[in-house]
Amino acid sequence: MDTHNGTPRIVVGVDGSPSSQSALRWAVRYAGLVGGNVVAVTAWEVPGSASWSAPAVDATFDEEEAERLLVEEVRTVLGEDGASLVHERLVHGHPADVLVAEAEGAELLVVGSRGRGGFRRALLGSVSQQVALHAPCPVTIVRPDVPVD
Repeated sequence: MDTHNGTPRIVVGVDGSPSSQSALRWAVRYAGLVGGNVVAVTAWEVPGSASWSAPAVDATFDEEEAERLLVEEVRTVLGEDGASLVHERLVHGHPADVLVAEAEGAELLVVGSRGRGGFRRALLGSVSQQVALHAPCPVTIVRPDVPVD
C-alpha cells in the first residue's frame, strides 16, 4: 500500500520495448481491479558513466525531450483515457536500481521480461532479473505476447 493515502500504488518500468508496453497495459488493468494508481518509470543513465571517477555529463541528453517521449509513449500505448490514469516519472540512474527504489512502499512492481538491451536469447532481461531479486514488494514480469483482454 502507498503510505501516503492508502491507495495501492503500482509501479511499472517503461523503456519503449514491446515487453514494457505489455507491462504498462497489464499494470493499468491490474490497478483498475484493485483501485490503485499507476506510476510509469523510465530510468536514464549516461552510457559508460560507471567507469568515470567524476560525474559524467551527456551533452546530447535532453531531459525535457525524454519526459515528453515518455508521456507520448504512455498515450500511444494506452490512449488518452488510459494515459490519464498514469503518472510518469523520468529518473536518473541504472534501471534496476531506479525501479527497486521507486517500488519502496508500492503494492506491486511490474516489468517486461526483456527490455531494449541485452541478449535476445535470455529468458529474462538483466533488469527484470535484478528487480525480481531485490524489489521491496511483489514483482510481476510480463511477456510481450501476453494478451491483456
